[in-house]
Amino acid sequence: MKRPLPGIFGFSLTRNTALFLVTAVLLAASYGLSLQLKHRNDHPEAAQAAQAAPPSPAAPDAGIRAGTGPLRFERIGNPARTVARDRHGTVIATFTDGARTAVLTGPSRTFAEPRTTDAKVVTKSWVRLLPKTWARGAERSGWFRTWLRSRLGSRDPDVLGIAFEYIAGAPARTTAAGVTYSGAARYTPNTPGDAGRVGSAGRAGQGKSKPRTGSDFYDYLGIPWTFPDTVTRRPEKDRARSVDSSGYVRLVYGYRSGFPLSSRDGPAGSGLQRSADAIAHGRFGVPVMPLTGRRPAVIQQLQPGDLVFFSTRELPGGRIGHIGIYLGLDTADHPRFISSRKNAGGPTMGDKSGTHRLDGDGYYAQGLRAARRL
Repeated sequence: MKRPLPGIFGFSLTRNTALFLVTAVLLAASYGLSLQLKHRNDHPEAAQAAQAAPPSPAAPDAGIRAGTGPLRFERIGNPARTVARDRHGTVIATFTDGARTAVLTGPSRTFAEPRTTDAKVVTKSWVRLLPKTWARGAERSGWFRTWLRSRLGSRDPDVLGIAFEYIAGAPARTTAAGVTYSGAARYTPNTPGDAGRVGSAGRAGQGKSKPRTGSDFYDYLGIPWTFPDTVTRRPEKDRARSVDSSGYVRLVYGYRSGFPLSSRDGPAGSGLQRSADAIAHGRFGVPVMPLTGRRPAVIQQLQPGDLVFFSTRELPGGRIGHIGIYLGLDTADHPRFISSRKNAGGPTMGDKSGTHRLDGDGYYAQGLRAARRL
């Protein structure tokens, strides 16, 4: 004979009756949960609020490891990008959708130019080019795993390091064929052969009385260069070791780092164009500060290696006449860049003939118009 269970509210229950009540309670709870889910689906604002919560950390990728263990990959926005974090949550790499520029965390180093400024940029950012344009989910691909393993912790020259191989006092280095590929560069000298050449400011043929001068990377190298469109450009002898602002960017990002280059300012599909204005309006990379004709209201979205563009007195109508490479904050928390400038005599991060910062009321700070991440 079945014994009754202790009573609830004065009633005695058999084991069968208790089992029935437990089952009924579970069914009621399940129904309540179904109603909550239906409410969330029927009310988009509730779902949107849930989606706005911070995402849970991604599962670690056991196939890629930093010095402290496996990496976690996470998506963030403005602009859309993927970051890799170590087990402590520290970001050690950033990859932006639509760009080939990657910023990796590596050994600390200091960039300085004591001849022209007291400013120093102390940074752990190492800027490198991916083999392919980044897209969401690329961290799961084989090519990326191979690439990242070979770059994490590497001290091989990166974009920033290469850029400083051309400031005043930098030692010259030559190839096995005797071509000087790095060393102190000067700005473009004014010569009778300037007419008809394309320079940093814009297209050639702007008028013989005011020819557009400019030295490209092949002028610095002193050798002819054949571009993918089969056009061959030849250097002028007196322009050896010379680059204007866009020629400098093409030297650093193109010739030295491997970004495709175009022979002209035509469609962007063939490579990085010749002039600062064409690069600013081009389709390569991601416009982290869109070109609007006015100084950007905020610049916090910049990261080292971004190209920064300036409106200058030489080009009326708001056209872009100057281009540089963003370095990051200096030790006084001022955003600083490096570029090849006429009044400074060549590539510099210094303040000779103009403060080389993106904040304040200086010539370049007020002339800032856009930024692009290649």
